[in-house]
Parts: sequence; structure tokens; C-alpha cells
Amino acid sequence: MKHDFFSVRSLAEVEQYLENFAPLPEEEVSLEASLEGRVLARAVYAQDDVPQASRSAMDGYALVAADTFGCSEGNPCYLDRVGNVAIERPAAFGVRSGQCAGIVTGGCLPAGADAVVMVEHTLDMGADCIEIRRPVPPGEHVLRRGEDARQGECVLEVGSVLRPQELGLLAAVGSVGCSVFSRPRVAIISTGDELVTPDTSPAAGQVRDVNTYTLAAMIRQAGAEAVCMGIVPDELQALRDRLHAALACADVVFLSGGSSIGIRDFTLAALQALPDMELFCHGVALSPGKPLILATAGGKSIWGLPGQVTSAQVVVRVLGQPFLRRLAGAAHVFDRTRWPQVQARLARNTSSRQGREDFVRVRLEAGSDVLPEALPIPGLSGLLRTLVQAHGLIHIPAACEGLEEGSMVRVLLFD
Repeated sequence: MKHDFFSVRSLAEVEQYLENFAPLPEEEVSLEASLEGRVLARAVYAQDDVPQASRSAMDGYALVAADTFGCSEGNPCYLDRVGNVAIERPAAFGVRSGQCAGIVTGGCLPAGADAVVMVEHTLDMGADCIEIRRPVPPGEHVLRRGEDARQGECVLEVGSVLRPQELGLLAAVGSVGCSVFSRPRVAIISTGDELVTPDTSPAAGQVRDVNTYTLAAMIRQAGAEAVCMGIVPDELQALRDRLHAALACADVVFLSGGSSIGIRDFTLAALQALPDMELFCHGVALSPGKPLILATAGGKSIWGLPGQVTSAQVVVRVLGQPFLRRLAGAAHVFDRTRWPQVQARLARNTSSRQGREDFVRVRLEAGSDVLPEALPIPGLSGLLRTLVQAHGLIHIPAACEGLEEGSMVRVLLFD
């Protein structure tokens, strides 16, 4: 009996299909639980001005900037120190022309002061006389009231990705928690009679399970939660049972292996047994990774990934990780111009088959000019070393027959 791929789709069609999935529901999390990479589901507004008063950004002297115009080491000006500002409370006094006040970093500017001169540019002459050796303009070394945020101002929009700096801003505006999109839970099922756990000495014909661990790590890189469901033998009923269990506990299912056309590949048969299954594709014009199955059941996405280790990782890198970030609320996830990347020159001619998108593993090496060289790493999709040695991927579009040595390429960097 002849077997063929059921429905091969282009990479663009697959990306558009995946973009149609809505982000997961929002949840409230504390500031401590707002891990880096979470995406805001609701905008954040400042409860008050940040900072609440104009503060010094340096140790030095608060003064009237106009008093320092024209002063230098050879022609200093002299000001009367009228007090020192405590960091924990505003000054009970002000300064006027001809006066200054000692101040530390973070101290509130006394009334009348509009700048701070660094202590390194002054000399204490004694008897509260301070020599100023450098001019300062108005606002120098001053964090103005409300400069970070004004009361009631939107400081973080919906869709903002929380990095350490955003978490700091949340704390500064008084947000003890925030609303973020839920993190996807991804169930991983590895299939195949030949698979054994890594702590097992494989017999002839057996191989250790690699994909469970590499996929779990890539899922966590994308900010999602991995749920490892173990190894399933090449038995249709066993795969059906594990698939039902996975759908019950996760938002997305990654099945590793069993997506090719063959008498022992049961992924498609197990999916067809689901009452509300909708198959989008059985094959994508992508190399490596053509035997990808994409389907839904109960609104949840199911991925039949290739069993070959390189193919599985490239598919998850190119499509799976962006999709998980999409579910977690991120935008523009399939815009590869926004991915971490470097410009390089291709080290040698690289061929490609028209009609498919090729993602070639490359290693970056020092080049003859300022740009590094991207050296393609050949090897079959079952070889792990090609990924270990690679720094990233270059994309050869479907309409292209290949790239010539010396061509400028974008290397999509591995995390």
C-alpha cells in the first residue's frame, strides 16, 4: 500500500494557523512570582509620582545652578553651606543664591535648589564655606519628581514582557502583584519500542530517550511548564490512553516520534480516535522537520513531532517555542527579524531544494573582516553533535536554490 503525507503545508501557512490561537486566560500573581518572561494581561498604572520628590543622583551639594556659571578650578565660586540633607526625610530648610546644602545620593533636594554638584568637584574650606570648581546646569544630577512616572499614568501596557527592569518598575509604582497571561503547560510523550530511559544500558536496537529532555528544556526556555508523560510503546491503545491523560492535564501536547508515514507510526491513528479532533497538517515544507503533524482536540494544540532528535529540536525552535510564547501573551512571535541574531558571511556554498524552507545549522567563526563567518554543519537529522556544535540556524527561503559563499546571512542564535 502506498503511503503519502496527508496534507503538507507551507511554513507561512503553519505560522498563520498558529497565530490564530488566542493567549491563555489571565491570572493574578504576586510581585515575587512575576518571573522574567511573563506577559502582562492588564495595564499597570502608577499609584503616585515616582520619585515622589526631586532627589539627588550623586553625593555632593544641592545649589542654585546659576551660581556656578563660569566657575572653574582656576576661577572657583564660594557658597555658604546652610545644612546637610538627611536621606530619610526632606530638609526642613531651603537654599537661595549664594548657598548650598550637603546631600547624599537619594536625598530630597531642599526648596530653592535646582542642581547638584558632585563632591569630587568641590573643596570644603571649613567654616561652612564650600569651593565649587565646576559649573553645573539646572537639573544636573537630579531625578525630578515624577520623572519615572506620574500618578495615574500607564507605565506598562498590556502585552509588556516582564524583564528584571519591568519588575523593578512594578515595585516602584507600588504594584504588589499584576495580571499576567497563564504559562502554558506542555505534556511530552515519547513513543517507540526502541526507547529506553537514560539510566538504562541499551540493548542492540535500543536507544536512550533524548527528546523528552531536550524538549522539556526548550519548553522551559520559552517560559512554559513541561510535564513529562514518559515513554509509550508502539501500541495504539497505549498511545490513545496516554494522549487522553496528556490532554486532561496540559494546554499543549508534544508527541515525539510516530509522525512519519510507516506501518508502526500510530500518532495519526491515535489522533483520529479523538471525537473532536481537527487535523491541520501532516507534513510541512520544512527541512529538517517535514513529518510534523498539527491538530487540535477540545481547543488544545497537539503536535506530532519527528522522532529524529535534530528534526524535533529545529521544529520546536522555529515553530514550537514561538507558539508557546504566543499562548503566554507575547506578540510578533513569528517575526524572525525580532529574534536574537547576528549578521555573518556564509563560509561556503550551501544548496537547498526549491519548494521547502531550509534551516541550516551553522557554527560562527572569526572571519577575515569585522563580520564572523557562518560555517554550515552537515549531518543527518539523527545526529546530536550537529546541534551541539552549532551556534544557530540560517534560513534559506523556499524560492531559493541555495546561497553562495560570501553571502550575507542572518544567524538565528540558539538560546
